[in-house]
Amino acid sequence: MGEVIKAIAKRSSTRGYTAEPVTEEELRILLEAGLQAPTAANKQEIHFTVLKGNHPVLQEIEEDKNKLRGILALEHNFYYEAPVVIILSADRDFRWSVLDAGIAVENMSLAAEELGLGSLIIGCIYDALRGEKQEYYSKALQLPDNYEYEIAIAVGHKAVSKEPHTYDAAAQITYL
Repeated sequence: MGEVIKAIAKRSSTRGYTAEPVTEEELRILLEAGLQAPTAANKQEIHFTVLKGNHPVLQEIEEDKNKLRGILALEHNFYYEAPVVIILSADRDFRWSVLDAGIAVENMSLAAEELGLGSLIIGCIYDALRGEKQEYYSKALQLPDNYEYEIAIAVGHKAVSKEPHTYDAAAQITYL
């Protein structure tokens, strides 16, 4: 079995990270994996904003996410204290941006697995970043003009392990 197939089978969402930082080389590989993802019409419109896990804007996003959901506080923040969070944004006027961002984040997630890192693909901050404070967060995250949040990924060294999810191929696949 090829290495990509092994990474797909082995990968699961990581919800616990060590304090060990992600190296510059690891980060470079992850970003290149995202940049190498195919995009509709080869537009290559995905933008990557890299934040260290202790960046103050992440705490603001956490607070706004919880407020919008009517939650006072959770045991962990939305990125489970990962040392790196990467926000993927894209051209709001391009119809396929959300799909392109999804492809890019999956490439990054599989690259993280190959590097022995954990990752968590994050969508739960959508309402906070696309709501009333969208303009504020666009500036705080230095998103390019006319770009908006699509998806995010947390990355770091695994402090916990989890088995990959199971599936029911018979119920989820139709052959015609």
